[in-house]
Formats: sequence, C-alpha cells, structure tokens
Amino acid sequence: MDEIANMFARVGIVGVALVGGALFGFSAFIMAALARMPDAEGIRAMQHINTTVFTPWFMAPFFGTALLGVAMVVLGMLNTDRGWWFPIASAGGLYALGVFVVTAAGNVPLNNRLAAVDADDPKSAELWRRYLVVWTRWNHVRVVASVLALIQLGSALRALGVGPA
Repeated sequence: MDEIANMFARVGIVGVALVGGALFGFSAFIMAALARMPDAEGIRAMQHINTTVFTPWFMAPFFGTALLGVAMVVLGMLNTDRGWWFPIASAGGLYALGVFVVTAAGNVPLNNRLAAVDADDPKSAELWRRYLVVWTRWNHVRVVASVLALIQLGSALRALGVGPA
C-alpha cells in the first residue's frame, strides 16, 4: 500500500498544483483586472473565459484530481494503521470538497447566471458587480483548499520516508 500512497501523493501534487495555480491566478490578478474593465467588457471577457475553460488541458487535471482525491480518502481510511493515512485522506478531502464541490456548488451556478445575461444590458452591471465579489470569495476558498491539500500531500510523502524529515 505504501507504493500506491506514494504514487497517489506524487500524482496528486501535480494535479493540485496545476489546478490550484490556475485558480490562484484568478484570485491574485485576473478578477481584479476584469473588475477594472467597463462592465460590459468585463462580462464578455468572463463569459469567454467560462466557455474556453472546457479544454482537456484544464478539465483532465480538474476532474482527474477530483477522482484521485476520492481515491485518496478511501485509501487513507482503509489504512489507518499507516503513518501516511491522515495526510493522504485529508489532502483528498480538501481537494474533493474544497475545490471540486465548491466549484460545482458555488462558482458554476454563478457562471451559469452570468452566461445568461446580455453584456450590453444596463441591468447586467449590477449582476456583474455582485458576481465579481461572490465568485472571487468562492475562488479564494478553492485556492486555500489547494494550498492545504498540497501541504498535506507533502506531509504524506514525509510520512512515507520521501523528502525531508
């Protein structure tokens, strides 16, 4: 089981880092840049982002890491006698809940509402201003969950005897 945990931790680090890094960009500067644009332009830009995200380059790590996260929870729970069980299980849970579920329950419904508006309709500006705040708050949760999952994956590797003690 140690070999599987080692592999899960290493693959998990790559997946969480790829997805978390993309999400970090939104929290760090992308949403702030969109907020500085005229409302209609910001809405259109985000609408385009929300449709172009559906590529294998993002979706494979996003969904693949979610599946791996669930597998890490199961692996950890089935091996509670091992020193790595908690870091593996908690990393999987942090990603699955804090990134995947938050995306599905928080960010995607907001994206769907934004997709349905006409960027040139003056009423859309109010929705856009609220969207910027609420979407970004949910995104911060996803970034924090990614960072914490990465820390736990590092802890799992240490518990496996890989890396600094």
